[in-house]
Amino acid sequence: MSRGFASSYRIWLVAALVGVSFVGIGARLMQLHVFDRDRLLAYVTKARRDIIVENARRGDILDARGNILATSKSQIVLGVDPQTLRPQDEAKWPQLAELIGMPESELRRIFTTKTRSPNVSAPAAGREDAGPSLFDFSLTDDTPKSETEQDVIADETPDERGERPIRWAKLSDHVDESTYERITALGIKGVYGPRVYRRVYPQNELASHVIGYVNKEGTPAAGIEYYADFYLRGQNGWRESERDGKRHELAQFRTREVSPVDGFQVVLSIDSAVQHMVEEELSAIAEKYQPQKATIIVSDARSGFILAMGNYPSFNLTEYSKADMASMKNIAVTDVLEPGSTFKIVAIAAAIDQAKVTPQTKFDCSLDSIEYRGRPRNLPKEAHRFEHPLSVREIASHSSNKGAAQLAMLLGEQKFYDYAKAFGFGQLTGFPVGGEVKGTLTPPEKWDGLTITRMPMGHSVDGTPLQIHSAMAAIASGGEWLRPQVIREIRDAGGEVVFRYDRIAERTVMKPETARTMAEMLKWVVVKGEGTAPEAAIPGFEVAGKTGTTQKLIGGQYSTRHHTASFVGFFPASNPAVVISVIVDDADARCRNGVAYGNAVAAPSFKRIGEQLVQYLDIKPSVVAPRPALLAMEGGRR
Repeated sequence: MSRGFASSYRIWLVAALVGVSFVGIGARLMQLHVFDRDRLLAYVTKARRDIIVENARRGDILDARGNILATSKSQIVLGVDPQTLRPQDEAKWPQLAELIGMPESELRRIFTTKTRSPNVSAPAAGREDAGPSLFDFSLTDDTPKSETEQDVIADETPDERGERPIRWAKLSDHVDESTYERITALGIKGVYGPRVYRRVYPQNELASHVIGYVNKEGTPAAGIEYYADFYLRGQNGWRESERDGKRHELAQFRTREVSPVDGFQVVLSIDSAVQHMVEEELSAIAEKYQPQKATIIVSDARSGFILAMGNYPSFNLTEYSKADMASMKNIAVTDVLEPGSTFKIVAIAAAIDQAKVTPQTKFDCSLDSIEYRGRPRNLPKEAHRFEHPLSVREIASHSSNKGAAQLAMLLGEQKFYDYAKAFGFGQLTGFPVGGEVKGTLTPPEKWDGLTITRMPMGHSVDGTPLQIHSAMAAIASGGEWLRPQVIREIRDAGGEVVFRYDRIAERTVMKPETARTMAEMLKWVVVKGEGTAPEAAIPGFEVAGKTGTTQKLIGGQYSTRHHTASFVGFFPASNPAVVISVIVDDADARCRNGVAYGNAVAAPSFKRIGEQLVQYLDIKPSVVAPRPALLAMEGGRR
């Protein structure tokens, strides 16, 4: 008969087994929590928060007519996670290699390299152990790089062999969207890539100094790209979730997701067609004269907005990394020169505006000196000797140095200085790009005895090409100094205007009637036999302007063999539409007699650009008064 209770032997056996089990569990817990704690924590930290960036598209830069000057092209930075590759996909590897233009042997090398040595530095796109990982695939160089140049993302913690498993290795950084669709269709597990936007410049060299560029790190480096970056850059999106030890996202733990916001569009006042005219003319100047540098600026006479701004030398935005620093400077705002005779408009306009003279007032321009403030002052030399007194109109058209000096003396130092400042010299124009400098306009208390006679002819003062251009534009505008602007509109990503820039008149330089009188007098500059620059005349149109032939200061001395040639003007004179400045530095070596005169070097370019603008902008000629009527201003020529 069986007993209802287990034997003592069996009871002790079960008790012993239970005891051993508890001891084993305790030992295991001791091992996990004490002895293997640090090693195991490394695996635990692999399952942690992950922030994945979704790049925003940078906004376009457009010209005044909607042509694209800078845009962002969508591309995929393609890579592979070697840890997740499947044997059954190996037959598709040759197709993938062909799609991305990579030798199959190289692709197999990347696919089969599953670890990296721990002594290789962590990649830029890696993660910090103490916080969330941030995978931000920014702009990268098109030149292939090696693993040591951070094209590989690997786990921070090495395995038991001291190797770090590779979790992402770059295959290509410029796969277009259509190719990526074909790659995705292959279904190779582990091959994927984030979308990035790379900056492209469809017009290459056109308006390069104004547009600027975004470098290979995705940082705006110059021009509108830098100035308007707040509007252009947009806002990257991101999502936050968790991942397991194999870096697979645990979607159920996704907590936040923010969609990217694309950048705004920036619309410039630059007109690509006008800019092209300017740059073609600069190329012709460079080929003919081989100058040290040259600048041409075209602006709207009524609003002050810049239609074109070109410099020689220039550079290609698409290949900015190959350009030298000299060619990347926007010399229209970074470089200064003595304006020479173009500065004479200051003394002439000021004397008329202050009612000191009329266009018919005459001065003896044959004098070598004149008494001023109780002592004689030497007058500057003239390019030509004038045997008869010159009217103010003739001082302008014949560009008399002695006449300009006498006009300034009528005004006095302070008043002449005030007008020079009102014309914009010695202060920034506020042009938004290019690293503008303000030039030099010395206050009267620091003048020496000759300054009052030399500054009126454009010596003892310097300014940028844009300042010289803006001074003439003050006459064309009717007496107001207009801020030279280049941004017309800001539009959102959908093309809706969010902000529009308007004409800004900073100050009144002269009375409107003074500006009209100046325009009338400056027309004589381009009249053959009367002025210094008949080469600038545009048949059928009234052209007003001023030449400049400035000796360059070299080693503290004015050179007789190195000059800056310029012509600055506008048309039609009685109803101005455009202002054009042409400034060419050191073209002497290729000029007749080795001197680069403004009428010979710069004025013809003004004419050629003006004739093209007549057709392109449909500029209508104003009524041209016959010469006898103009001469009646003075009651006859002499």
